[in-house]
Amino acid sequence: MNIILLLIILSILIAGGFLIAFFWAVRSGQYDDDYTPAVRILFDDEEIKEQNKSIESTH
Repeated sequence: MNIILLLIILSILIAGGFLIAFFWAVRSGQYDDDYTPAVRILFDDEEIKEQNKSIESTH
């Protein structure tokens, strides 16, 4: 019976740790921009365009 109490206390502590980590992430702005990552794949990176221009100019 003691092991069940130990497991309950341990699981509550772990859940509390995850809850604290979640609140920290929300307060630090980790979830502020949820639109940009979804559309980022649709736009080309500027570095790749510049590299392609330099390769084309050398040929």
